[in-house]
Amino acid sequence: MKNEKKMRKSTQVALGGLASSLCLVLMFLTGLFPFATYALPAMAGIILIIVVIENGPSTAWLVYTAVSLLSMFIVPDKEAALIFIAFFGYYPILKQAIERKIKLKPIQIVVKFLIFNTAMILMYTVLIKFIGATEAIMEMGAMGKAGEILLLVLGNITFAFYDFALTLLITVYFKVLRKKIIKKV
Repeated sequence: MKNEKKMRKSTQVALGGLASSLCLVLMFLTGLFPFATYALPAMAGIILIIVVIENGPSTAWLVYTAVSLLSMFIVPDKEAALIFIAFFGYYPILKQAIERKIKLKPIQIVVKFLIFNTAMILMYTVLIKFIGATEAIMEMGAMGKAGEILLLVLGNITFAFYDFALTLLITVYFKVLRKKIIKKV
């Protein structure tokens, strides 16, 4: 029993370290592929799904915290690091909690969209006002407020696809990948 508990803890630490490393590699790649400012942090967040499933949310929060702190120092694309910190890093952890604790699907959806919209508005406010990312304002150009609203609407549509994709990935992990991975461990 004591050996089994030790082995479980070492497996948990190993998975947390591996997940952190993979997330940081993906985040670092944003410096090489600037067009992936949103895609790579989203992919890094997906890695946390496995940590939540195998080790629970507490380990996933530790991985999120470690990756968030390290990405602020080593990731060349600070906007990508902020996107991971502000949303993509913790959303896969919250998704599981939301879907378990809130039984009514319409309320789940409202809560998820509230989290997304709050995170995006806060993130861009911080990015523009405190970090001085004037490129974000200039990208809006002549569209002004209409451009901001359009961007938020497109972001919500993209988020709906992301949430759906996460659900599919979780299903595939449980039905196919987990059996193959657990056999090897």
